[in-house]
Formats: sequence, C-alpha cells, structure tokens
Amino acid sequence: MSKRAAEDTDAVARKNLTRDEEVEEPTYPAEMGEFEDQYEDEFSDEDEVLEAGADGEDPGEEDVAEDAMDMDKGVFMPSRHKLQKDEILEPDSSAYHMLHRMNSEWPCLSFDILNDDLGDARQSYPHTVYMVGGTQAARAKDNKIMVMKLSGLHKERQNNDDDEEEDDDSDTEDEPILESRAIPTNSTTNQLHIWDLSLHYRSFDNPGTVLTPASKKPAATLTMHGRTEGYAIDWSPHVKDSMGKIATGDNDGRIFVSTRKEGGSWAADKTPFRGHSGSVEEIQWSPSERNVFCSASSDGTVKIWDARSSKQHQLSVGVSSSDVNVASWCRSVDYLLATGADDGVWGVWDLRTFSNAAVGKPVQATASFNFHQQPITSVEFHPTEDSVVAVACADNTITQWDMSVELDDEESRDTGGVADVPPQLMFVHHMPDVKELHWQRQAPSVVVATGAEGFNVFKTISA
Repeated sequence: MSKRAAEDTDAVARKNLTRDEEVEEPTYPAEMGEFEDQYEDEFSDEDEVLEAGADGEDPGEEDVAEDAMDMDKGVFMPSRHKLQKDEILEPDSSAYHMLHRMNSEWPCLSFDILNDDLGDARQSYPHTVYMVGGTQAARAKDNKIMVMKLSGLHKERQNNDDDEEEDDDSDTEDEPILESRAIPTNSTTNQLHIWDLSLHYRSFDNPGTVLTPASKKPAATLTMHGRTEGYAIDWSPHVKDSMGKIATGDNDGRIFVSTRKEGGSWAADKTPFRGHSGSVEEIQWSPSERNVFCSASSDGTVKIWDARSSKQHQLSVGVSSSDVNVASWCRSVDYLLATGADDGVWGVWDLRTFSNAAVGKPVQATASFNFHQQPITSVEFHPTEDSVVAVACADNTITQWDMSVELDDEESRDTGGVADVPPQLMFVHHMPDVKELHWQRQAPSVVVATGAEGFNVFKTISA
C-alpha cells in the first residue's frame, strides 16, 4: 500500500535516459477511451521520446567525451532496463525546463504544497515552493512536521542555448535553497493532530518572527479512530468550508468527517461512514459538490459518499482486483476520477457511469494503462489540463500522460526503439523509491515529488 513506511531498496541516486544495449522488451498492451484534444495533433516527437545524447555535449567534442566516459546511445527506460555493473544514471538536461533534487534530514513519505501569495500562473524563474511534510525518522521520537520553503529554483541551462541576452531572473548559476521550520511530533499513531502553521509560513519572509512554544503545539487532537491506524486524509477545498473540514479513513474501513466550529474547536462524527471491507487508502473531496467525497480501499472498490445523508455509500464500483492505493478527482472536469492500484494499473473513470453498477451493469474505465508493473504510489490530474495526469510508481519512476494523444501519424509512432510504449506516455522521470507527487498549482506544469532520497522539483519539456 502506498502510504506505509519506506522499505530498503537498492535505489540509484542518479538518473539517465540513455543506453546503447538492446534489451528484450515484454509486451504491455494498453486500452484507452476517447478524449477530445482541443489542440488537435499539435505535438512533436520530442514530447514523446527522451532521446539519447551526451548530456548536451557539443557534437564536435564527441571523441573527447567518449575518451572520458563511455556514453550510451540508446533510450534507457528505468522501469524496463537494469543498470549493469559500474553504470550510473544521469539526467538529460535538454529534456527538462527545470530539474532540482534536494535532501531533508529525514525522508518525508507524504507532503502537501501550501498556497502562497506570490501569484498564480507563474512562468518566470526562479520558482519558489512552500510545502509541509511529515518525516519518517529512524526513531519515532525524532519525527517532525516540516514546514519548508524551496527557493532559487532556476531554469535548466541548455548548452546549446545561443541566447546571450538571458534575463537575470533566469540565471542558473546559483544553487536552490531549502529552508525549514520543525515541529516535534514524537508519534502521531492513531491520532489526528491539527496545527496552525501560519506563523511558521510567515517566518520565512519576515526576519525576526518568533516561533513561540504555543505555535509548536497542536491546535486540536482528535481521537475518534481509537487504536486503529489510518492513512487516508483530505481537506475540503470549498470556500464555505474555509473554517476547516477533514475526512479521514482507517485500516478498519471506517471514515470520519471532522469540522471546525466557531471559536476554533473541532468536532468529529460520533458515527463513522462504513462500507469498505478493507482499509481506506485514499479520500478525495469532490471539487464541485461540497458534501460529496470518494474513497478508495484495499478491497478494490471506489465508493461515493454524501456527507449529508446516512452513513452508507451512494455508489460503489470495483475498479481493481488488487488494493486501490490512490485516487485523484479532476478539478477541471468534475466527473473524471483517476485511480492507481497495487498491480501497477492506473486508469481514468467517468463517474457518470458509476450508477450502472447499482443496476448490475458493468462499469469500464475510460482509459486504463498497465505500463507500470509495480504498485502505483501516487496519481494526480494536472490542475488545469483535464487530459494530463502524473503517476508515481514503486518502479522508481514518475510518468506524465496525455490521454488526448492518438497514434495517428508517423511521428507519434517513433518511440526511440523502445517497444510497447503507449502514445499517451509523454515523459518518464527516474526517482528512487518515490512515494507521492503533486502539481504546483500556482506554477503551471511544475511537479514536486518526495521519496526515500528527498525531494525532486521539475518541469519537463512535454508539460
């Protein structure tokens, strides 16, 4: 399941997209439905294939580069190929508009991006990201809530860039900066702690801000889950719930909704929502219906609930024969839901068809892909593009997909010699033991991800 503690892996610390050995590829068929592309077929082969090269070396220096290191010439697919002895992976910088990797004291297996006051639809560099995460320390007493500011996220310098008039704010010489404020937690097992992080957030940009002892204590602690662990949680995104409303799920299949009252106190449901026969792995509030949320479970189902009605689900559909680890509700088209499962299959579902299950009719995914062969650990729709989805997998990759792409011309058939690559697959990013990803909604197409080796922040050429 996607949100458990990290396991030991032989993860590789560096990345590459190139290799010259031919590797026998297994067959991975993909099924998909129809997505309308408002831009028709305006995409190029460079958006589909991460081509080989000497990481931006001048072709005229090829002999010198090969003397220094034997550089491979083929496409390397991290989820398909394995490194040989003495081989390392390095990223092809020409495939990224931005790529940064940063370490924290302890890995954070889950995190979220904080909205900031720097504006929306930001395009200029360097970028800045504020976020919060919980650590997975070696000892429970060392765990912390980390409030972080990532700044100085510069654009990738391209060696073949002939533009000598690059603006100062696009300079790529400086290293990015990771600042953090820690809140000790010791252990939060079986309890829901709620903190007010406003003072920690403001302290990054207001020198002299004093973090009082009170600011490091939870504003509320809820114990409705008793002795049962839980991994699913989601805040309501609706303005009318700005006081605060949270849905949480646990390993006994129970879901509680907690609401903040006037004066700052919190109240949790005394009676949980029941219906799952396995652990609740994911909860997502509807982006358009204030009282509607969905849940995904290890029992292989996705259920739709109405918080105003009885504690029974309104709709239920079996979406996988394995655990359903993660789900994402599309913000721009509110009847689309993406799911990712333990068997490596992820798909997109049209919620308008879920009612068929109530009358015994089959419900099929609008699009389903089995490209990944290990558990899906995170999935998220692009905040503004309804056909674009980012997927994280236990095979140490993050993939970006565009369901509107069709295999209808020669360019889209060119996969750089790698067989069985769906045309909807736009990009493969290597990240050891990746656990969770999010789009930065205020900086279009920027992805932030966390794993056993820290954080990756990147924007690809296909975004």
